[in-house]
Amino acid sequence: MAKKAPRRTAERILEVTLALFNRFGAPNVSTTLIAAELGISPGNLYYHYPAKDALLGALFDRYAQAMQELLGAGHDVRDVEDAWFFLHSLFERIWEYRFLYRDLNDLLSNHRRLEQQVQQVLDGKLLAVRGMLAGMQASGALHIDPREAGATATSMVVVLSYWLSFEYARAPRDALEPAAAQSALLRGASHVLVLLAPYLVPAQRSHLLALAAAYAKPAEIQTT
Repeated sequence: MAKKAPRRTAERILEVTLALFNRFGAPNVSTTLIAAELGISPGNLYYHYPAKDALLGALFDRYAQAMQELLGAGHDVRDVEDAWFFLHSLFERIWEYRFLYRDLNDLLSNHRRLEQQVQQVLDGKLLAVRGMLAGMQASGALHIDPREAGATATSMVVVLSYWLSFEYARAPRDALEPAAAQSALLRGASHVLVLLAPYLVPAQRSHLLALAAAYAKPAEIQTT
């Protein structure tokens, strides 16, 4: 049993660090604050993670693995219903690690290791969205010129990757708080998917608009 204690401590450190990063932003959280929140000494924290970069790297590794597992589902999307579920699932994972998206540019400029890792995740998102478009095209849900598909996929990834930054810029005090999660995720998924509206066949376009309207109602109620 004694051998499992370090693993449990390391796990708890990551859980608390993620919560603090999400709440205050990674640049604003020190290892001293993390240790105090955990009720452990800084030395105990450093035993498991010798620097803040090590904590950041461990959290990003978890995020990247979770995203990789999820992105493979993009190739199974065949219609608007599938696409809505897929994109909302992506936004849920992004929300879980939202500190990365709020502070992305700052993290990239100060942590060289993340540069390549972020590129890999972005490449994975782009492949997944392209696979989604190809699947919907093959099933007859949409018709898109191959010359437009690449740019459309890139635009979708841009909105997907920077939506929470946009939400934060609009309402810095509460946009990334847990109470705002559902509204933010629904708006994000809607805005990504609406980029496909011009290419959807009529029945699929009507279904998209109906989905967006249905999911917007609880979001509006929550924010009023």
